[in-house]
Amino acid sequence: MVTAITEGVKISVETIYQDEHSNPANEHFMFAYRIDVENLSEYTVQLMYRKWFIFDSNGTLREVEGEGVVGVQPIIEPGDSYSYVSGCNLKTDLGSMRGNYTMHNLVQETSFKVEIPEFQLIVPYKLN
Repeated sequence: MVTAITEGVKISVETIYQDEHSNPANEHFMFAYRIDVENLSEYTVQLMYRKWFIFDSNGTLREVEGEGVVGVQPIIEPGDSYSYVSGCNLKTDLGSMRGNYTMHNLVQETSFKVEIPEFQLIVPYKLN
């Protein structure tokens, strides 16, 4: 698990290779990732926007961005957290992701970026 804290918002990421949804012979490797967003600050925040940088070991870089996560823009009170699971496919058995969330401070009416730390997407047999 990798973790980063930006302006009182803690992001933790855990990944899982999805063997049953992958097809290596056709260059299709599926990964799931779980993200926990924990509000360690003293103010209520809302996750408004996401931006991902997805790196494949064949040299491909993809950028994915959009509103919220998994169809919602969660509001997270101080001391609370929000978790979700999503997925990413690669054409190779090794890659990584990193990015950021745009958060809105609902008390001060300001926006700020929160780092999503880089995490590895690795098929388990590559670790042996």
